[in-house]
Amino acid sequence: ATLALINFGPQTVLYLYSPAEGTVVVDVQVDGTSADQVEVTNTPTSRQTRVYLDISGCRHSGALYKPATQVNSPETCFSLTCDEDVVLKTSSCGPLERCLGNGSCIPAVLYDAIFNPKLDLVCTVTGPALIDFQGHVTSVKDRCTYSLLSIPSVPGLQVLANFQERRRKDVSFLDSVTLWLDRLGVHIHLKQGGRVLVDDSTLTLSRSAQMVHGVELSQDLTGVTAKLSLSNFTVSVFFDGYTVQIHLQGLENPTSLLGICNFLKEAPFSSCDIDPEPYITACTDTLCSYPDLDALKCQFLEAYARTCRLKHNATLDGWRSKSECLNPEAFCQDRTCSDHEFCGEKTAGGDTRCFCRAIYASKYKDRNTLGDPTVCNQNSASLTLVNCLLEDAGVDYTVLHLKDLTCRGHMDKERHMVTFSFNSTNHCGSEVTSNNNQIIYQNTISNDDGFSNVITRRDQVFINFSCIYLQEATKAFKIRSSSVIKVITSAVWNYTLTMNAYTDAARTHPVESNNEVWLDQKIWVELKTDGLDGDLISMVTKSCWATNQESDNGSLRYDLIKNGCANPADPTVTVEGNGEGTSNYFSFNMFQFSGRSGNIFLHCKLQLCVKEGNSCIP
Repeated sequence: ATLALINFGPQTVLYLYSPAEGTVVVDVQVDGTSADQVEVTNTPTSRQTRVYLDISGCRHSGALYKPATQVNSPETCFSLTCDEDVVLKTSSCGPLERCLGNGSCIPAVLYDAIFNPKLDLVCTVTGPALIDFQGHVTSVKDRCTYSLLSIPSVPGLQVLANFQERRRKDVSFLDSVTLWLDRLGVHIHLKQGGRVLVDDSTLTLSRSAQMVHGVELSQDLTGVTAKLSLSNFTVSVFFDGYTVQIHLQGLENPTSLLGICNFLKEAPFSSCDIDPEPYITACTDTLCSYPDLDALKCQFLEAYARTCRLKHNATLDGWRSKSECLNPEAFCQDRTCSDHEFCGEKTAGGDTRCFCRAIYASKYKDRNTLGDPTVCNQNSASLTLVNCLLEDAGVDYTVLHLKDLTCRGHMDKERHMVTFSFNSTNHCGSEVTSNNNQIIYQNTISNDDGFSNVITRRDQVFINFSCIYLQEATKAFKIRSSSVIKVITSAVWNYTLTMNAYTDAARTHPVESNNEVWLDQKIWVELKTDGLDGDLISMVTKSCWATNQESDNGSLRYDLIKNGCANPADPTVTVEGNGEGTSNYFSFNMFQFSGRSGNIFLHCKLQLCVKEGNSCIP
């Protein structure tokens, strides 16, 4: 038999040749362990003689990996790939990093911070000099960009320092700072002169913090500050055009997260013979990436205690007082939140309310808004605000109103959305202005009570919204005859019938021939008689209709009143007082005949009704 190893670039083949009858078996081993086998079998009637076996692979730390193999270990943050071309690639945390146990590496200083609530570290870059968190000093010699801090958590923050030359070509100075939210693909640039850009868009800041993609940004006379709050520490980046300082500060917490979770190793939990390690791991992993609110730490202790009670009927007396999880009642049982909300604590151990879910809230926070865009219809406008965002801003929706203080928001009890609206009937104090070919309706949501108080004890809220209509899209009409008078003789009765058009429901503003009436504007028409005895006679408007010609013959027709009642096909028509006395009126929204631009003629048919013994009201 002949045995040979043949190379084809990075690939290797084991070649076995045996012309003799019988079977030859070759066992391929790696470090004494069988990895594969190859055999040749020859009989008098069947001769195989030779066979090939692809034994290409990658070796790492004494282990063999076949091509197209991938190994990941989130617990150690180690990954290995042996690709189809037999190229070995490995990755793990660097020498100054630690693994969080979930596949993420963070700087060792941050890893230590997770279990150190007293964290208080500062990294400073000024001019060409860098003083790191440990106090080591280095100097930047080139005009490059360097990563000062990397935190692989949502939103995946990297702080980058950009260096440029000034008076001399051989000395570099800090020129700008970039906050790269790599998981969102967003760059926040802190530039010279206090300029701040989000990607390519300039941002205007003030002393009041503005939330941008989860980062609080503010600016005063000293410089720009960016702040990001993580599970148990904050990252603050200050830049004044010359110096950047990164401040890592632990949140106040009397007991470290590791200590909280490790309660499960102590009495009275230790009296339960159920392995606490899975619960400790789950507790630590969660609290390392999420703030200790909403009774979160107690959930894991409660779960372990309940497991002990279910499996071994163990009561674990005193665990609540030791861990400060005193309330045995289920969390948030008395509050119902909408689908885009969750119930949480206002403060640790305090009252609860409905908070916005992070993904839902992000689309509003990214635009720095508290609700959806204004909805503009032909004769109304509305703006809907998200109540959980209002509560985040410390605003009680019940004190908000439009310019007319009686126009307040309506809360949707299921979705917890607050809607403010006005329409052509009730403008709620809207200001109407015109600009070239535009008509603008503008209103404001505020918590201003309308009194000129010298002081206030709450933040002022002003949310402006408007609707803009093109005048070309709004047809203007002239009323050629807004008042029609007829003297009628009917049997023994002589009376005068008047038809008048008005622009208000009280019928105090008649439409004059020089007034413009807009398409879809509401018009009130009053039919009134003079000379009839109201104790005996009522007037009934049987029908009213519009035509595009003065006579009905061959013209288009549109019914407004049919059989004494509003045309049910037109919801804008209302009829008031019909048959109740010697006058009545109706209203409708102005229209035109489709494809026609000529005159519109309004016709009405009336009937006198003797009241005695009859019901004259349709």
